[in-house]
Amino acid sequence: MYKVIIVDDEAVVRDGLKNTITWSDHGFTLVGDYANGREALEAVEQHKPDLIISDISMPFMDGLELAAAVSACYPYIKMIILTGFDEFDYAQQALRLKVADFIVKPITAREIRELLDKARAEMDEEAKRREDMSRLQSQLKQSLPLLKERFLERLVINGLGRAEITERFAYFGLPPLSSMYVAMVVDIDDFGDRESFDFDAFDEEMLRFAAFDIVSEICAGEGVIVFRTREERMVAVVYGIAEETALYDKAFRVAEQVRHEIERYLKFTITVGIGQACQSTERLPNSYRSALGALDYRFLLGKNRIISIIDLEGKSEALPPVQQDWDRKLASSVKTGSMQDAQRLIEQMVAELKSSMVPIEACVLHMQKAVLALMNSIQDLSAHESGGLPFDPQTMLTDVYRFKTVDEIEQWLKQAVKTVMSVIEGSRTHYTGTQIRRAINYIESNYANEKMSLQELCRHVLMSTSYFSLVFKQHTGETFVEYLTRVRIEKAKELLQHTTMKFYEIAEKVGYGDPNYFSILFKKHAGITMREFRERSGV
Repeated sequence: MYKVIIVDDEAVVRDGLKNTITWSDHGFTLVGDYANGREALEAVEQHKPDLIISDISMPFMDGLELAAAVSACYPYIKMIILTGFDEFDYAQQALRLKVADFIVKPITAREIRELLDKARAEMDEEAKRREDMSRLQSQLKQSLPLLKERFLERLVINGLGRAEITERFAYFGLPPLSSMYVAMVVDIDDFGDRESFDFDAFDEEMLRFAAFDIVSEICAGEGVIVFRTREERMVAVVYGIAEETALYDKAFRVAEQVRHEIERYLKFTITVGIGQACQSTERLPNSYRSALGALDYRFLLGKNRIISIIDLEGKSEALPPVQQDWDRKLASSVKTGSMQDAQRLIEQMVAELKSSMVPIEACVLHMQKAVLALMNSIQDLSAHESGGLPFDPQTMLTDVYRFKTVDEIEQWLKQAVKTVMSVIEGSRTHYTGTQIRRAINYIESNYANEKMSLQELCRHVLMSTSYFSLVFKQHTGETFVEYLTRVRIEKAKELLQHTTMKFYEIAEKVGYGDPNYFSILFKKHAGITMREFRERSGV
């Protein structure tokens, strides 16, 4: 039996519900009725009911306030709201609070019985689902300790010394590793059709654990170490085979078995990235990073795949050194505005691709990495906001397939780089001009501050002092000190012309605490003393 309470400030309503409904016929036990939300909330803490039937308009705490409090502390309790007000705003609030039903009074006994039957059916379904998942929950509690997973994650991300590896493996009861090694990263693509229905975090965690359970079972039978990362990915370290080709064959076999069984039994797909093999445990981070690099190609190749970095980029010893980070260098050249370096990098890359004789698909993928680098540069520098791009960066990835030769792609990529750099430069110029205008406005508004400094002004406009000094002189023809002094002298002239203020008062008014110094400064810039200037102005 599910427990239910009634909340309504009208005693006749409460009595009617209590006496006209045979609660047990609908799977419920009525554990209490209350006149307002405050009393009901105290009862909720005591009885932990499964269902609350509440009026919306009550003293001390109304139905929506009660729903909010219950939702925050007891999200599993269902609520049915009764109201005499057919208001859309009330319905909206009820939906946001995940109220099961929002019913307008008056309501008949038959309607109440139907609501109870509906609520019981939903609760029965949720209970059945929880029972079905109980086995997975039990296995989840028995999963590898968090400390062991974090240690293995640190091993493949940061790398550890041989002594610490040996000590920790013994401590966690892990089998000793032996050469060679290769890392695989397993990532869930999505959860298929489930995401179109009522799919919550609990369901997702259960499915993630079910996938990890399959991976763990397969890897245990193959002598492969497996663990989960904080990014919700699964990592497998294949080891113990001294011949590289045989090691890759084993990695592919394990990855394919994992992919097949997850798709068959769990009805969703994964992608597996396989990294480069290494000779020592200290170099496992290199293998892990290259496995992540292989996984990144899912963006280009699609889901439900096993992707090896050596198939995409060739073996590390066969590739020119620049192949490992040339796209990063290209992005750096674009951001720093070095057109010559960017063009040279493209030429160098194309020449090395030709000499290495990599397959055409690998060449295309390298070029697409360059496109991704350009897209990231545009996004990082917000160049797209200036509206100067004659092409859509998102379509550039597929545009690569239009060309039949690497030379054609080289010319196209050079032109794209040139266009992007031109737009970025325009964006920077616009931004710098805006910042200089802000600086000028700040000076005009705060010239009377005797302690105004270049450092203070640069903090205001968020620029370094060295760069600000350079661009300020370019835009105004004056240094910061020269510009500030000129503004102050001009303001002093206005005060001399239009007021009878004393000279020391004027000096203080325009930001100079020492009137004698200001008198000297004024004569130097105006060519005459303040007294002479005032007399000539007829004041």
